[in-house]
Amino acid sequence: MSDRDSGDEHPAQRGQMVPQGEQELATKMLQIQSKRFYLDVKQNRRGRFIKVAEVGAAGRKSRLLLAMSTAAEFRDHLTSFSELYASLGLTENGFESPPNPDNLPEDGKLKSEVMVKDNRRYYLDLKENSRGRFLRVSQTIARGGPRSQIAIPAQGMIEFRDALTDLLEEFGTDDGEFKGELPEGQHMRVENKNFYFDIGQNSRGIYMRISEVKSNLRTAITIPEKSWSRFRDIFADYVDKMKELSDKSAPGGK
Repeated sequence: MSDRDSGDEHPAQRGQMVPQGEQELATKMLQIQSKRFYLDVKQNRRGRFIKVAEVGAAGRKSRLLLAMSTAAEFRDHLTSFSELYASLGLTENGFESPPNPDNLPEDGKLKSEVMVKDNRRYYLDLKENSRGRFLRVSQTIARGGPRSQIAIPAQGMIEFRDALTDLLEEFGTDDGEFKGELPEGQHMRVENKNFYFDIGQNSRGIYMRISEVKSNLRTAITIPEKSWSRFRDIFADYVDKMKELSDKSAPGGK
């Protein structure tokens, strides 16, 4: 295991483009059998996450993206998968016990778990075939798109878990996101204008975007969540003052 300051390659040197607005905070490289794994902590406008890249012996690359909270959940699963793997035993020479064809599951799966984060699903399968045991991690996106996956040799699961733990201890498990469901947007029409109230979130926190739509014209303002109560108080103050003026100007008003 080595860190960036130990001489690891920069993503550009690995033939990868660094997206604009994305910052790399730390990286670790693991050599497990014939494969290299890069664990990169990155940050963009939506928060922090970990990109896991697998580079095979022939240079073939595959990758997964994990929110920090998902990486922590994955770390915990690695512990339980490792415990099962250890219970299967090793030979006297320290190698995996050869698979028993009579006990081999039909699909080769010894243990499976699923993780869900927003629109992503992660399928964890500890598998066994004629070449040995490995953990396959597949990522799918609800709205479609290619399925991506990596395969970690079972003997390297503990090393992989420890590398994840180091990064999570340094950068935390908070995605920087609101933990509950945000309120649904609302709409109102006043004369020939439409107003839309939408709640969103970015790396700076939760906000309300108020859009005014008239014909083909659209304007919008964005209000940080911490200012909502102040905006409410100002509006309420104007409503009260206008009500007082209306009452005074009404017939018989004082």
